[in-house]
Amino acid sequence: MTEETIEMTTEFFYDESTVQCDQTGIHLFGKVYVPILYSLVFIIGLFGNLLVVFTIVKGGHRKSITDIFLLNLATSDLLFVISLPFWGYYIVRGWTLGNLSCRIVSSFYSIGFFGGMFFITVISIDRYLAIVHATIFMKGRTARHGFLTSLVVWVLAILCAAPHFAYVQKLENTCAPRYPPNLVNTWPVFCNLEINIIGFLLPMVIMSICYLRIIKTLFTCKNHRKRRAMRLILRVVLVFFLFWTPHQVSIFLQTLKFFNIFESCNVLRFLYYIMHATETLAFSHCCLNPIIYAFAGEKFRKYLCHLVLKSLSFVCFCGPCSHYHDRAPTSLTDIVPTSNHTQNTSDQDGSVLL
Repeated sequence: MTEETIEMTTEFFYDESTVQCDQTGIHLFGKVYVPILYSLVFIIGLFGNLLVVFTIVKGGHRKSITDIFLLNLATSDLLFVISLPFWGYYIVRGWTLGNLSCRIVSSFYSIGFFGGMFFITVISIDRYLAIVHATIFMKGRTARHGFLTSLVVWVLAILCAAPHFAYVQKLENTCAPRYPPNLVNTWPVFCNLEINIIGFLLPMVIMSICYLRIIKTLFTCKNHRKRRAMRLILRVVLVFFLFWTPHQVSIFLQTLKFFNIFESCNVLRFLYYIMHATETLAFSHCCLNPIIYAFAGEKFRKYLCHLVLKSLSFVCFCGPCSHYHDRAPTSLTDIVPTSNHTQNTSDQDGSVLL
């Protein structure tokens, strides 16, 4: 939820011309549908990402660099989804909590957003190094390097998120940015462009380059599973693009309003509806991250089944789980391929390439 969306949610702040617009339908849409959609994303995202965290943390094994990145990605998504119920309630009742809560929730949302985007990018780079340059980077893909990389990513996420919650404060029943007079028009534009460029375009370009190189490497492999691996890779990029691109376009359109490009009341109403529709679609991507990046991995599924069997102590009906009851895998996604492995990935499930 951008600063612009927060303000539009409660008072439909576009510009002076919107004062004459009929806002009845807008308020009704926001108060009825948006909290419901936020609640669905919150419930599904909370359950899926908590399951990832539980499985990785409870795993009595040596953590791989991939485990660490998955854990941090799930943590970022949790920060993000935790803020959604507060925004949903805010849309209906206004902000009834204090100023500190307003700042904390805003920071959770912004840091969770940038953290999730950055860790998705880091996972793509890690997969690229593990498959395309396996021999060179095999020794460098250690848990220690994973922790250090994660620390750097969190620092970058906080720095990139800071402009989005630096001026947020509670005023009466609102929780929204209150810019100094000299920044009223420039700062929101800067924040929106930062989301577009650093929060979307840059990760998308890096992901595309990494996965294209991975696919190129797979084409050279004598591998009966490479088609499945390539389908999974394309699915990652395609889902990311389809879920986030519409919202990023709507944010860019909101940016253009600061240059008085959109003045018609009908157009402004349409942009508002589009913003919320695309926003919910983009938010739901964090619900898919556990499926795309964790549950798609064979070893992650095996260890999750092992934990279920160990906890419940009765027959599991999830098929191959019983095969792993006596012995847990040594690593959830401990994929450290040698150069020979790179040239023959048939020994591994194609999903581990993600």
